[in-house]
Amino acid sequence: MCAMAFRFLQALVPSLSLRLAAALLFGGPPLSIPAAAQECASCHDAAAKVSQSAHAQVACAACHTGHEVYPHPEKLPKPQCAGCHSREAGEHARSVHGKELKKGNAAAPNCDTCHGAAHEITPARTAAFRKNTPSTCGMCHAAVQEKFDASVHGAAAAKGVLNAPVCTDCHGEHSILEPQDAASAVNRNRVRDTCGRCHGDLRLARQFGLPADRLTTFDASFHGLAAKSGAQSVANCASCHGFHDVLPSSNPKSLTHASNLSKTCGSCHPGAGQRFALGPIHQAEGAGEPAAVAWVRNLYRVAIPLVIGLMLLHHGGDYIRKVISLRFSGRLLALAPAAGQPDRMLPPERLQHALLASSFLILVWSGFALKYPDQWWSVGGSARGVIHRTAGVVLIAVSVLHVVLLAVRKDLRQRWKELVPRLEDAREAARGMAWSLFLRRDKPYRSAHSYIEKAEYWAVIWGTFIMAATGILLWANNWVLATLPKAVLDVANAIHFYEAVLATLAIVVWHFYSVIFDPEVYPLDTAFLTGRSPRSHAGVSHREETTEQDVEPRS
Repeated sequence: MCAMAFRFLQALVPSLSLRLAAALLFGGPPLSIPAAAQECASCHDAAAKVSQSAHAQVACAACHTGHEVYPHPEKLPKPQCAGCHSREAGEHARSVHGKELKKGNAAAPNCDTCHGAAHEITPARTAAFRKNTPSTCGMCHAAVQEKFDASVHGAAAAKGVLNAPVCTDCHGEHSILEPQDAASAVNRNRVRDTCGRCHGDLRLARQFGLPADRLTTFDASFHGLAAKSGAQSVANCASCHGFHDVLPSSNPKSLTHASNLSKTCGSCHPGAGQRFALGPIHQAEGAGEPAAVAWVRNLYRVAIPLVIGLMLLHHGGDYIRKVISLRFSGRLLALAPAAGQPDRMLPPERLQHALLASSFLILVWSGFALKYPDQWWSVGGSARGVIHRTAGVVLIAVSVLHVVLLAVRKDLRQRWKELVPRLEDAREAARGMAWSLFLRRDKPYRSAHSYIEKAEYWAVIWGTFIMAATGILLWANNWVLATLPKAVLDVANAIHFYEAVLATLAIVVWHFYSVIFDPEVYPLDTAFLTGRSPRSHAGVSHREETTEQDVEPRS
């Protein structure tokens, strides 16, 4: 290091006194006289070229080490760019080009191959250098250059548009890595970020009249969400638009032209038909989406707050009334069920509940993990999809088991009949809401399976059917996209998501209150574990356990 510093200072500082000082500081020979450029020119004719190059201000001896004295010995070390450009040299050594050189491949590019002869190197940050980059890379990659020159990027670069991407913008300059390398800018997991540097830049979008939402709409799509969660086989920008041959979708040769979509999409979705052209890909909410998707979204955005709001209103008032009642009765917790109490849930029902609850919770977690891949509880990669679909199959199997058990067991059919809606349920619900809103003084009568249980049971049936139907369509996306318009998949995706939100909130607000937070069963209604519930000991009347009549509101 000291010797290098000495040679550098010795070459640049002509003053003898400073050279002597440098010799004292760095330990070099004090009386050697550096060869000046004009002295080099007496034997070498490169001085004129160097004066016009990027190295015009660099002394000859800075590159040609060993030339510090004049005249110099005949056999001297070959100039090394790494002396000044150590970072770039290190990156090149780790790149595919550097690795090929280490293997002894004489055709692999070195510094001179791309930058030109050392005495004629032009500044890299110039329009001329940038414009020539494709042809420079094309010396080795001729077929790729031909495709690039015909692309939208190549055409813009040929016109001298400085912001048009060239080879080095995507692949890097010195640190060019194989696409399989996770650190490569063109690795499938980083393509989105590489393309996004331009297509996510609002300033560039305005400058060239490009859509500014291409990155955000991709991120919101299934492909974008799956890629963000770490899926390795999902499509990225290059999968659909190409690599070097990017063309506008209006060009018949473009991979995204309507006539080519079946082939492009078919590379991942075997059997994809022409119906792919019937729906937008980069789909922004409210812009270019199918009308049915907007209807579904607006319907759920009204239904979800309305339904969950009514649930909160009902249970919130119910909680306050019961806490007040239990406080005045001298206790705040429900009692344990008495021995010999009839089972609230029979063993087959408890088994179904266990399978239903576990599959539902797994579906909620693994489903929202796709929609929100950045959350700490999310899981990435293909494992999430396998887990989600497996839980979905279990949920459908439980539904089939439920129907089979009802068909073969009379006792279960008898209990199921108690869940059939009746006109009386509406009256019970009205009285229950009135009590929750402090519009009646006395606690109303509730049947063994009241409107609370019935609403939840039939909501589970409805929700399971909706989620299973849309989930199967999303799972069988290849078949759907080959036989039906893409809008069908878009609608199924919207319903699947919003129904999941509604179902999750309903379970948390409606069911969890009934079995956990309801003061009459808190801290837990153990019927799903033991079959017996503390509820009857907390003052709730069941038809098979009491003959209490409904008490009308007092005037």
